[in-house]
Amino acid sequence: MKISLRYFASVREQLGAGQDTLDLPEAATTVGAVRAALVARGGVWAEALGPERALRTACRQVMCGPDTEVADGDEVAFFPPVTGG
Repeated sequence: MKISLRYFASVREQLGAGQDTLDLPEAATTVGAVRAALVARGGVWAEALGPERALRTACRQVMCGPDTEVADGDEVAFFPPVTGG
């Protein structure tokens, strides 16, 4: 399954990118699994998206939690709780 990723504010700054695509393993079917797959990349990914970071998520442009299911072609976004500008 292939999904689109969007990063905002400090997450975008840490990763040096505002968007990406990801081919997910078949077992990764939730927003939480997407985040875990990104953290598993290590380095700046683990720093920016690690479980100790307070982040908000959206799937299909709707705020959601880690148990929200994702489908092929969905967009998942990560951003800090307060964004501006």
